[in-house]
Amino acid sequence: MQRIASLFSALIAVVLLSVSAYARSADQIPGEYLVKYRGQSFVSMASVGAVPFVNVMDNNQFGRILKVKVDMKNEVKAIASLLQNPNVEYVVPNVRIHMFETPADKTALKDQWANTKVHAQEAWAKAGNRGSRNIKVAVIDTGVDYKHESLAANTVPGFDFITNTNDPMDKTSSNNPGHGTHCAGSIGATGVVEGGIIGISPEVSIMPIRFLDENGSGDLNNGIKAIDYAIQQKVRVISASWGATISRSQAGPLVEAVKRADDAGIIFVAAAANDGRDNDKTEVYPANANFPNSITVAASGPNDEKPSWSNYGKKTVHLASPGLNIMSTLPGNKYGNLSGTSMATPLVSGLVAFLLSQDSTLTGVQMRALLQKTGAPVQIVTASNTRVDALAAVDTILAKKLFVAPAAGSLKVGETMKFSGVYGSGNYTYATSNAAAGSIAADGTFTAAAVGDTTITVKDSSGATATSLTVSVVDASQQPPDDGGGGGGGGMPNECPMQDPQMCQILCQIMPTAPWCNQ
Repeated sequence: MQRIASLFSALIAVVLLSVSAYARSADQIPGEYLVKYRGQSFVSMASVGAVPFVNVMDNNQFGRILKVKVDMKNEVKAIASLLQNPNVEYVVPNVRIHMFETPADKTALKDQWANTKVHAQEAWAKAGNRGSRNIKVAVIDTGVDYKHESLAANTVPGFDFITNTNDPMDKTSSNNPGHGTHCAGSIGATGVVEGGIIGISPEVSIMPIRFLDENGSGDLNNGIKAIDYAIQQKVRVISASWGATISRSQAGPLVEAVKRADDAGIIFVAAAANDGRDNDKTEVYPANANFPNSITVAASGPNDEKPSWSNYGKKTVHLASPGLNIMSTLPGNKYGNLSGTSMATPLVSGLVAFLLSQDSTLTGVQMRALLQKTGAPVQIVTASNTRVDALAAVDTILAKKLFVAPAAGSLKVGETMKFSGVYGSGNYTYATSNAAAGSIAADGTFTAAAVGDTTITVKDSSGATATSLTVSVVDASQQPPDDGGGGGGGGMPNECPMQDPQMCQILCQIMPTAPWCNQ
């Protein structure tokens, strides 16, 4: 035992000698970690706080997550002690999360081409309403100017996780022209102010939840708390125009929060990001969480083109929505154009709210399928290659037209995906267009057998039929790690929680059975 302690001390000494070479991720907050503890007991929490060189800063009891500050001079020793604690499930760095910022266009007129493009006016006329204030949408962002002339009537109380107060006012800077306020306007500006604008669901309840500061930056810990707050407030939709380019392992606590929203029946709409990259190859969270409640959004332009900056992805991005030069609300009773998947996302969030006001029983997977199947075909690479269309979607709901859910997707060889008809009558029968890709059982369960594409057709008792969009069976090596999986937890993450390779090697000498030590 004494020999092990001496080895441990020697290894720590090596670390201290190499601190000057420590290259930390730019988005990792120095010395801050999120620790998930097991169970709900006070003993589990107390045991984390008792670890030497660890100071507990915050406790999210809903997610069983502690934010801790570690003494930088003893960082490796503290992390090793935490990982060896039987009351600890995992440890990940606390990282910065950013809004997907884009510049304001101050010269543009208030032309809401996006609403025209998705046939919003026709959809309202078809439905005979413009939504319902019984549908609550959480705008998790930089806050919202809830006093804005075009938003005040539709805004309900929220929370600010930066100041820990109930005042989630959007605070602007040169880096943030009013990101959250702009998103809120696209969702539910009232349209009753002369010279103002109208959201896609002008009858709605908007709950502002602030965790991004006046510069559009926040951290992983508060992002998770914001989602958990929305769950506890029983919102129906979460709109998330922000994220971080990190691995699924690092994003584990955030992915778990999205899963908790899924379990609560909340539809989670997320921006794909503005790097112009393929999310199938570059992981972005929460966009890549990929649960049944997830709708991840790429941006489209006035001619249904993909702006160069919009991310995309056949497996991980579900559909497109107008996101270029979008006119919406800005703080101080102002209006302006912004561009980005940040702007495409709230239009989808508001459309989801409007459609839920027509049929509140629709689940996340059904809503995503509805938007994909009724969308207009576009040359933007997503799972559906479509751009949302409000009129076609509401017409399907009101006419109770049969459709297939899910409508599109990808799975690996050997995996299964459950399909079902929506708005059909009686019992369903199922068929696949490509038996080589896989087989489908009588209950709608498709089992992938070989790489290839197929479609699923469902027939109801009346003889009505509907066919899905493309369902792809892919090689596992083509997928990001754990794509579509459970969302972290269940033990230590697969990646070392420390960003410096030398420190990770030292941790492996202390605890060689750690999962990242064998990679």
